[in-house]
Amino acid sequence: MKISKAILFLSFIVSTCGAYAQQKPLFHISKIFHINSGGGYDYLTVDTASDRLYVSHGTKVNVINKITGDSIAVISTDKDVHGIALVHALGKGYISNGSSNSVLVFDLKTFKVLAHVPAGEFSDGIFYDDFSKKVISCNGKSKNMTVIDPVTDQPVATIQLSGWPETAVSDGAGKIYVNNAEKAEVDVVDAVTYKVIHTWPNAPAKGASGLAIDRKNMLLFAGCDNKTLIVMSALTGKIVASLPIGDESDAVGFDKTLKLVYSSNGEGTLTVIKEMSSKKFAVIQTLKTKKGARTMAVDQLTHKIYSTTGDFAPKKQGEFRPSLIPGTFKVLVIDK
Repeated sequence: MKISKAILFLSFIVSTCGAYAQQKPLFHISKIFHINSGGGYDYLTVDTASDRLYVSHGTKVNVINKITGDSIAVISTDKDVHGIALVHALGKGYISNGSSNSVLVFDLKTFKVLAHVPAGEFSDGIFYDDFSKKVISCNGKSKNMTVIDPVTDQPVATIQLSGWPETAVSDGAGKIYVNNAEKAEVDVVDAVTYKVIHTWPNAPAKGASGLAIDRKNMLLFAGCDNKTLIVMSALTGKIVASLPIGDESDAVGFDKTLKLVYSSNGEGTLTVIKEMSSKKFAVIQTLKTKKGARTMAVDQLTHKIYSTTGDFAPKKQGEFRPSLIPGTFKVLVIDK
């Protein structure tokens, strides 16, 4: 009996240690980069071809070293900035300027402003489609997308939608997927005709914000309003899985090597989801970040995650979000 009890006790210790090891946090905040300027903030873009991190903030984009946090350049605009897209083949970058209804073009070497391209009302999310070789701006208020030829820096098409386009991604093979925030659906656009060919509802989720894609398994990851992330087939629109995330999710990222999905949540958390197979997913960590850390960017080379936030003044009546206190803006570096 005594030997049996000892064996049972040892088995309990081993199983407990194993469970603890499995629950050990994967990610932590390893660094904080401080940026001393004022204004709101939105998207970040990691440059995998260099050590640069592009950070939208107020009426400027801060270009910093993603390893040290040192300032490299500041690209100033007249209006609010939101997203940054890079076209290395042409040595150009593109910045969506929300209330100016335009996209700013800059030189990737000198950071000199090259042009301003007219877009729809409130140019917000922006990305480079490697299939059509075009830069595409999501325009919220006009409920459309502007297709820009980076060779001529001229708009060549307008994609009309039924609601506010929050974020868009490409499968690299002729399809563009748009998170339609107003309609709580994913709109599928043909990258040749620039026409909407499918509208897939996000139900049972509500609303829409961040969007990422696993091109290998043809899966879409959409962050939604009711603390839910859905996994959707990019081939059929079928909902594959629905997972819990934090509140105020505004960006979703996917690490294609680690097979990890991230949701940055404005409540002050980062939800980490493991793609175990094309049909099986699980939340493996909820990392406490900082309130306001709602957007992010994933570095596919270093596997680091970057998110921005700061300290906030009390929210005033009529404000969409509370104002950032000048001098408190920061970049959180999240690492394994």
